[in-house]
Amino acid sequence: MDCNKFEGSQKLNNLAEQLRLYKPPTKYSTNNKITNPIEDDKISNASQHGNAKSNNRAAVLICLFEGIDGDVRVILTKRSSTLSSHSGEVALPGGKVEEGDANDIETALREAKEEIGLDPSLVNVVTVLESFTTKRGISVVPVIGIMQDRCAFKPDANTAEVEEIFDAPLEMFLKDENRREVELEWMGEKYALHFFDHNPENKKFVIWALTAGILIRAASIVYQRLPAFQERRPSFWNRSGL
Repeated sequence: MDCNKFEGSQKLNNLAEQLRLYKPPTKYSTNNKITNPIEDDKISNASQHGNAKSNNRAAVLICLFEGIDGDVRVILTKRSSTLSSHSGEVALPGGKVEEGDANDIETALREAKEEIGLDPSLVNVVTVLESFTTKRGISVVPVIGIMQDRCAFKPDANTAEVEEIFDAPLEMFLKDENRREVELEWMGEKYALHFFDHNPENKKFVIWALTAGILIRAASIVYQRLPAFQERRPSFWNRSGL
C-alpha cells in the first residue's frame, strides 16, 4: 500500500458501529437476518462465547482495513510449507487457546502478533462471531477487528509458521466470480466446499474450506447481504453450538 496516497475516511468508523450491534444467532441458518441488534454494544471481557480455556478451542482474527480504492480488505496468511498440518494453506491469523489467555479476543490478538507482527494496539475489536467446529471437534471463534491505520502495520512474518502475508477484498467472498466448489458428504449430509482464487501482483492464492466459510459469513454481516451463490455449509461447523 502506498501510504502517501492513503487517507482514512468515515467508512471504518461506521462499520465499527454497525458491527458492535451484531449478536451471533443461537443457531446459524442461511434464513437468519444478517444482524441481530443487542442493547449492550460492548464486548464482554469474558467473551460472549463461554470459557476460552479449552484444548479444543481456537480463535482467528478477521482484521479489516480500508484499501486505497475504498474497499474493505482482510489480512490473510499463507502457512509455512514446513508445518505438520495444513501446510501451505491460506489462513486467518490465529491459533489455539493457551493457558494464559483470558478470552477468545486475547487469543486472536496474541496469535496475530506472534504470526505476523500485528501490534494489538492497532486493532479495534468490534465483535465476535459464532464459532465454527471442525471435523476434529475444534471450535474456532472468529474475532473481527478494525485497523484504522494500515500504514502503521509493518508485517513481520514468523517464518516458522507463516510463509506470506497478504490481503484480499472482503466482498469477493460474496461473489460468484473466481469461485468454484466441490460437493462432499459427511454422515449422509451433502455440503459444498468453496474455493476462491485470488491473484494479486501475479501471485496465486486459493482460499478455501473453513477459512472461506468464515469469510463468507463475515462478508455477509459486513455487507448486509447473503452470497450470490448457494452456500450449503456443513452442519458440523456449528454442531457444538456457541
